[in-house]
Amino acid sequence: MKLLKTTTALLALSVATPALAESWTMTTTWPSSLELIEIDKHWAELANELIDDDKLTIEFFEGGSLVPAGEVFGAVESGTVQAGADWPGYWAGRDSAFSPLATTVSLFNAVDYVNWIKEWGGAELYNEVYGKFGMVYLPYGVTNNESGFRTVDKPIKSLEDLQGLRLRLSGLEQGRLLEKLGGNQVSMAGGEIYQSLERGVIDGSEFSTPNVDYSGGFQQVTKYWSTPGWHQSSSVFGVMINKSAWDALDEDTQQKLKVAADATLLWSLSFTERRATEAYKKFQEAGTEINRLDDETLKEVQQMANETIVEAACENPLSAKVYASQISYLQDYALWRDASAPFNLGRTPDGPDLAAIEKCAE
Repeated sequence: MKLLKTTTALLALSVATPALAESWTMTTTWPSSLELIEIDKHWAELANELIDDDKLTIEFFEGGSLVPAGEVFGAVESGTVQAGADWPGYWAGRDSAFSPLATTVSLFNAVDYVNWIKEWGGAELYNEVYGKFGMVYLPYGVTNNESGFRTVDKPIKSLEDLQGLRLRLSGLEQGRLLEKLGGNQVSMAGGEIYQSLERGVIDGSEFSTPNVDYSGGFQQVTKYWSTPGWHQSSSVFGVMINKSAWDALDEDTQQKLKVAADATLLWSLSFTERRATEAYKKFQEAGTEINRLDDETLKEVQQMANETIVEAACENPLSAKVYASQISYLQDYALWRDASAPFNLGRTPDGPDLAAIEKCAE
């Protein structure tokens, strides 16, 4: 009888005692001075609003406050922090398949990334690539094409003007294409660009959309702006989550994190497009000379970009798998997109050879 009473008491105690809430530390690759951090903050705040405090709380820290930007990946992989916001292209040195998960050269626009992620199998590929490193990935930010190149002393009005220029540029395929065009890729973190331009370490730079560039103060150290941003026709941002931390959550909490990501994905596009429009006017008011490459030049860039993508994809079967999925989407969606032109969502590019890339994915 005594044993029965003791067992009953223990059971009652276990029912009455709630499970301890999970507590996550989250950081980002962006300092507070760059407006890209607003996307990360928006997701973290929305997630905290949706999820009960007794299930999960996320404490957010700006980039550089816990670990340097380049070490965020390793911090999440090791479990030092549970979540880290990023731009996937920063990790192309670990696996080149991260590159097309971040951006493409003259292929996807923002709507293409959203379509592909949500309905054409993209989300699964993010998790396949990040899963190799013990992470779950939630894409939650998207921006349209980046500003283009900002230069100090020499305007870029044609491809010939790229010859010999030292340009800060992110991206594996982007750097290779720039070098084919006669320029020189210089890699550096976003927080280092301003001083490098000011001191003449580089001749020019790309970074992000006009609003982010303006928040970085680039109008103060550059005179010229070459559009459009053919090197990054769109960009994706999201959160890396340590797999063990993710698995410790119940299904309802996981689902709410995904809902927050979907909501932030939509918000990020409208937010950055509005802010980019406002910033374009500010660059004009600051006296920046803006030059747009002509359509014939962009066709030439497209052809060279296609060749570069095939070359890069065929060096890594997983990268080829990602690119094959993206190009298959473009060809599939073209049926309706082109039929509905001009009342459609962007353009169907004359992109890379799908069959060649599919061979490399095998």
